Amino acid sequence: APSAVVRAVARLGGNIAQARKNRRWRQVDLAAKAGVERRVILGIEAGQLGVGIGAYVAALWAMGLERDVVLLASPDRDLEGQTLGAARGGKRIRPATELDDEF
Repeated sequence: APSAVVRAVARLGGNIAQARKNRRWRQVDLAAKAGVERRVILGIEAGQLGVGIGAYVAALWAMGLERDVVLLASPDRDLEGQTLGAARGGKRIRPATELDDEF
């Protein structure tokens, strides 16, 4: 994975760990509230890329922190996407009808 992705996931895991500690919860407590196993919480807090996004969101939900997740990749915050969409003039994106053999 690109280093920016690794750093972002590691930071998210660290944030989740800090939020858990601020609540004075053990990892097993967070796991029970999130509906996952403790080893999954260990992976989240370590920022492991192999842990599913659902587990990260479940941990955030268990602590009441999931509301900001819906803002990720929000079309309202995607200025580049809005600009490109406006430049297209509302035309639909359609795949090419013919495929060529060039690779």
